[in-house]
Amino acid sequence: MQEEKSAILRSDAQRNRERILEVALAELTRAADAPLSAIAKKAGVGQGTFYRNFPNREALVLEVYRYEMQQVADTAAQLLQTRAPDQALREWMDRLAQYAMAKAGLADALCKTTSKHGSLAHLGHGPVTQAVTLLLNANHEAGTIRPGLTPDDFVLAIAGLWQIDPHSDWQPRATRLLDLVMDGLRAGASRAAGPAANASEADGPQADGPDTGGPGPGGT
Repeated sequence: MQEEKSAILRSDAQRNRERILEVALAELTRAADAPLSAIAKKAGVGQGTFYRNFPNREALVLEVYRYEMQQVADTAAQLLQTRAPDQALREWMDRLAQYAMAKAGLADALCKTTSKHGSLAHLGHGPVTQAVTLLLNANHEAGTIRPGLTPDDFVLAIAGLWQIDPHSDWQPRATRLLDLVMDGLRAGASRAAGPAANASEADGPQADGPDTGGPGPGGT
């Protein structure tokens, strides 16, 4: 009986924590200085419960941001399951940009709360570094980016993303920047990148073979 009661209490505590994080994400994204009391009230928990989970604003904001950045990082592996390595990398870069712009309020909240982090580029460093490492390794193995690139090289290359005003027409600027970065990553690759190159390789052995009468150069 005591074990069952303890399990129920742990379950309730976990739900309270998740609810606080859910509300905090919405409130801090909308307003960096959202009052903690308002977050607790909207989450439906008392002040005691709130502060047992998050003793101060910094603890709350860091946990919200850490969770969100982990979600972005996790998409790297998902994309590699259904995309060519270079396509997965480029699409992941778009998702990172979308997140950065959409969650600018949350980044502001963290920067206002703690002086340990100077910009969004340094937040969630662990999960993002793991995602970038996974993507770069897949591309190195496929020969679709230049050899020797490191996660630090990549982070420095996209640093300009954090200078774009999220309240402006940011998408065209971000696309141009990330396209330039991707072109630079591909320069010096050991083989051509993308599905077109893969198709050419697959068709290559048949190019000098007899004409089968199918469509294509020389066909009817």
